[in-house]
Amino acid sequence: MNRRMIFKPNGFNFILKKLQTLALLLLCGGMARADIKLPSVIADNMVLQQRSKVNLWGWASPGEKVSVEYSWSKSAIVATADKNGKWNISIVTPAASKTAYSLTFKGKNTIEIKNVLIGEVWLCSGQSNMKFTIAKGPATWETGVNDYEAEVAKINNPYIREYTVKETVSDTLMNDTQGEWQEANPGNARLFSAVAYYYAREIYAKTGFPIGLIASTWGGTPAEAWTKKEVLQSDADLNVILSRYDNALKSYPQEMKNYPALLAQWQKDTAAARLQNIKAPKAPAKPADPMTNSKSPYKLYNGMIAPIINYTVKGVIWYQGESNADHAYQYRKLFPAMIKSWRDDHHDQNLPFYFVQISPHYTQNAEIREAQLLTYRNVPHTGMAVTIDNGDSANVHPRNKELVGKRLALWPLAHDYGFKEMPYSGPLYKAMKIEGDKIRISFDEVGEGLVAKDGDLKEFTIAGDDHVFHGAQAKIEGNMLIVSSSLVNKPVAVRFAWRSIPYPNLYNKAGLPASPFRTDSWPGLTEGKN
Repeated sequence: MNRRMIFKPNGFNFILKKLQTLALLLLCGGMARADIKLPSVIADNMVLQQRSKVNLWGWASPGEKVSVEYSWSKSAIVATADKNGKWNISIVTPAASKTAYSLTFKGKNTIEIKNVLIGEVWLCSGQSNMKFTIAKGPATWETGVNDYEAEVAKINNPYIREYTVKETVSDTLMNDTQGEWQEANPGNARLFSAVAYYYAREIYAKTGFPIGLIASTWGGTPAEAWTKKEVLQSDADLNVILSRYDNALKSYPQEMKNYPALLAQWQKDTAAARLQNIKAPKAPAKPADPMTNSKSPYKLYNGMIAPIINYTVKGVIWYQGESNADHAYQYRKLFPAMIKSWRDDHHDQNLPFYFVQISPHYTQNAEIREAQLLTYRNVPHTGMAVTIDNGDSANVHPRNKELVGKRLALWPLAHDYGFKEMPYSGPLYKAMKIEGDKIRISFDEVGEGLVAKDGDLKEFTIAGDDHVFHGAQAKIEGNMLIVSSSLVNKPVAVRFAWRSIPYPNLYNKAGLPASPFRTDSWPGLTEGKN
């Protein structure tokens, strides 16, 4: 009995302490529940794609219920966060309108998203010519469009909005980025992508739909930086890009060790040049760390596409290729592979993808334009805005971005928005036929007819079996061209505007220029260059 009386209190105290500990753990667990968090792209002023099941997502405590209410409907949808705290839902959007809606997310906390428009959303990506801002930007090359101060002063459209993705290099897939939705007004639009803004302005003018632009751009970057790693790994012709990157990783430490000596020698040579009154040598470039270099493969996909790829869009516009000109033949496969990958991410192989053919510049060879033309030919639901008449031989960033945006907008207006009679492309090479000492060229997208703008047709060359090209005469005959040269009796091939800085003048009657082309498939300068 005494032993029982001794042990009962101790047993009771033990159980009491256990209960207190359990209660404390439960209390702490409740306190540790995470607030609902939304990605930065889901925020005030955003534009949602009309007449779609749009994706909304975020984070909460594992197992937490998250309800989403939207003001265009009285209903609400509930999602449950998975074991990692991620939740996803899809909601049906109505037709585009200028009504400002709201979204309310409720869980442990409540988040209200205001001033939401329903309209058309376009992902706008590429390198510096897509990044090029309406007004002069922070980078030395961002000079702004022509007469940009007057242009900015005219911008006042709350139904055109842009979200700019923060420049981010990442070795792993990111789930969020930084940015905010801004309305197009003189205060905000100065740093809008100029091409994207003019593109949106054209579509808005014709449709009246609110337009949302998601600008994910970085100057001087190749397409492989915007391409998923698995895509590059899965193809032998593209895997060499990763091999090139691996070699750069291995050589970087030694290059950094060598750099101080190179810099010291340059300083010595520069001082000597000044004494001799001769031109100083160019300074050695500091080696770039491949791990943090925006030009490295897949890093920008990870940091700047993956975080927003889940956002429902109408399609993509793309202005890039300058940084792949030296590997133009490889771009024939890389560019279509990137497009397919982005479409896979959107679960839509018909996702419209419209791009700009690179303008004339001394760094841009004809083969990169050909790679883009072949992409248009071979990849369905793509479109190409030709800008061969909008170059600047000394500046790879032509300032007339209005022309580019307008030509890009012709494609969705004709193919996606019902303006089927609207011309959207200049003449595109179709076929050739040898007729004695002449070659007959036929085209697609002739429209109401071919036009030689400002005089005789220029930039045509013709060759025989010797592969030597000579200047040629080209004459319009109906909807075709007849090309010949007195120096070539037995022609086998014709080329048009086939150089870095051509000055062609072949258009259709809609005022849209013909794309450069060649009828032969002889090896080029970049074939086999990996």
